[in-house]
Amino acid sequence: MKASLQMCFIIILSAIIVAGCQPIPPSTAPLIPTLPPASLTDLDSVMGQTVFVPAYAEVFYGSANETLALTTTLAIHNSDPQNAIVVSSVRYYNTEGALVREYVEVPIQLTAMATTAIVIEPQEGKGGWGANFLVEWSAQTAVYEPIIEAVMVSRRGTEGVSFISPGRVLTEKTSD
Repeated sequence: MKASLQMCFIIILSAIIVAGCQPIPPSTAPLIPTLPPASLTDLDSVMGQTVFVPAYAEVFYGSANETLALTTTLAIHNSDPQNAIVVSSVRYYNTEGALVREYVEVPIQLTAMATTAIVIEPQEGKGGWGANFLVEWSAQTAVYEPIIEAVMVSRRGTEGVSFISPGRVLTEKTSD
């Protein structure tokens, strides 16, 4: 009797396991709610912008009297998959608002999906905790706006610091 009860238990358990392994047909699977699709006219297409990017050359570290120098990378990503943009100016300002340097002597063309970067080394020490960039770019036709951001990194001993600062559009030229 005990052996037949064990056999019955094994058969029932096996049936449950096999039934539980059956895939759910796609028609009965619950749908995850999604946003309605965007038409191309809903996406931001512009022909040029002036973009402000906070870019900290140093941050206060431990107290108001001690700072940690940062390596700052300004990255300009052309997010348009088909069209080039032209970067005509990248101006770097210090905490007091004084121009430290213009990085673009001759306009730079960024092909579709290309990226360029400017790296400010910590030993340059001219930007301060309130440094920033002004980036000006344009395009021959309306394009998807580029992603422009600063990436700041540093380390001291076994501690590391890293963060990003996205650009903010100040002025914009549209195709209208």
